[in-house]
Amino acid sequence: MNTPKPSESRAQREIVHGEWLAARNAEEVWGWDSPAGMLRARRRAQLIADGAEMTHGKYVLEIGCGTGRFTQAFAETGASILALDLSADLLNIARARNLPRDRVRFIEKPFEDCEIDGPFDAVIGSSVLHHLQIDVSLKRIHDLLRPRGVLSFAEPNMLNPQVFLERKLRFLPMFSYTSLDETAFVRSSFDRRLRAAGFTDVSIVPFDWLHPSTPPALIKSVLSLGRVLEKTPLLREFSGSLYVRAQRS
Repeated sequence: MNTPKPSESRAQREIVHGEWLAARNAEEVWGWDSPAGMLRARRRAQLIADGAEMTHGKYVLEIGCGTGRFTQAFAETGASILALDLSADLLNIARARNLPRDRVRFIEKPFEDCEIDGPFDAVIGSSVLHHLQIDVSLKRIHDLLRPRGVLSFAEPNMLNPQVFLERKLRFLPMFSYTSLDETAFVRSSFDRRLRAAGFTDVSIVPFDWLHPSTPPALIKSVLSLGRVLEKTPLLREFSGSLYVRAQRS
């Protein structure tokens, strides 16, 4: 397995990282396969789909679909989905899910370089914007949306201690799953970036206190505590994720 080099382009480094993930069971690396991880994924997919108002007849672009785990959940809404990723290895896993071909189409391209025909009713994704050239990508997403179209994403929260350490100490073996270019967001500054790209009705909500490694016997208790923390001023700012929703005017 090749190691990405700083001299390579951002897209090339992400492709190599996708190869690394696919070779090591990406969903296990990301934590989606554990009992707690599956609950987190289900809640995250529901937040994104509900925020995007995904229903039959809607045309939706999913950026960074990866293994298609979330694509599968999104497809259950009845919406038509164009799912995009730059990793052939991860897309092979996504295509093996055999999702309805009349409503779900996969494309292997970097988002920043891909020619896509819109407009879309929504542009969505799970943990992907922090891999992209963010200001360029937000403007492009804005332009791909129809008027009143919706951006709906879940992204890592830089104020969360684990997320912060992953990005600052990515050279440590314990954080080898973090790619060279990925970052995370602070909601106040991310709000400004969204508005600068032309979005309105911006909402960024901290959520997610359930860690993938939570033992099954403790999941119920952690979920209850998490619901309290997500409503507690100041403490909620340290949640693991941010749910991001905005509209094109």
